Amino acid sequence: MKFLENLFENGIWSSRLIILFAVVFGLLGAVLLFTIASFDIYHTMLYVIRVYANGMHPEHFHEEVVGGIIGAVDLYLIGVVMIIFSFGLYELFISDIDPAKDAHGKENQLLAVHSLDQLKDKISKVIVMVLVVGFFQKVGHTVFTGALDLLYLALSITAVAVGLYFLSKVGHHE
Repeated sequence: MKFLENLFENGIWSSRLIILFAVVFGLLGAVLLFTIASFDIYHTMLYVIRVYANGMHPEHFHEEVVGGIIGAVDLYLIGVVMIIFSFGLYELFISDIDPAKDAHGKENQLLAVHSLDQLKDKISKVIVMVLVVGFFQKVGHTVFTGALDLLYLALSITAVAVGLYFLSKVGHHE
């Protein structure tokens, strides 16, 4: 009976290795997002060079350039979410990442994850930043036609600032 119990428990423990799929494909997703974002910045740079080389200045030039760069930042941030997700799952279910420790064995706190709640907190903070960047990208393409639109803009920016303030206080105990 003890033999069957050990066999079963070893099987259950080994099943955690299925997490490696999420880790590997999460990292591949991050590489893909970083590559796409880099190409977006590259194409935006080519667009700027082409516009200035031709002596043109299209009507919505600044909005297009800023929109392209902010879109790339958005993709970079989502890539960061994928990296944090992959590192966190690996550390929680597989093993500590030894190269993340310095010569004295002290752990780098940037990607250190010791619980699912800690992983969730790290990911949620980056997701909020993705939403903030997306908000400012949308604001950059919005046409304001009156005082009420500007009031809504001011209120929404205030709400974002207050939200970011409280987000920065999460996990800080004083």
